[in-house]
Amino acid sequence: MARYGQSFKDKALARLLAPESAALHVVAQELGLGVSTLERWREQAQSRAARVPSWTAGSRLEAVITTAALNEAAKSAWCREHGVYPSELDQWRASCTTALSNPEEARASPQATRASAKRIKELERDLLRKDRALAETAALLVLSKKVAAIFHKGEDE
Repeated sequence: MARYGQSFKDKALARLLAPESAALHVVAQELGLGVSTLERWREQAQSRAARVPSWTAGSRLEAVITTAALNEAAKSAWCREHGVYPSELDQWRASCTTALSNPEEARASPQATRASAKRIKELERDLLRKDRALAETAALLVLSKKVAAIFHKGEDE
């Protein structure tokens, strides 16, 4: 079994993965490798990328604070440097704002919660009643069709 250096693997993967995204069989033919070898390397590279630790809540807050005073060009440069999309930063800022909002604004009152629970219970009870009525109607319809089929069959003879 042939052994390839990491730099050779990296070059092959650079051809396979974005932005180039060349076809697997084309790269295999150019490099003289098996398609299965390239598939294995690609899967390993993608699983490695998935194992990269995600941003913690504290680091996201720190990123939002750091980029808050930057203009768009500087913010984009910071994003490229740290591997973050500007839209992700906007989402993080929105979630920080929501988390830091006044608790009374975010939470429902106990009275509203009780009223909602009561309303949900009433709706579930009504839905159950309607489901039973629908099942009964369907059963009656099937029975009436069977009766009609039996009696019409006798008249034809």
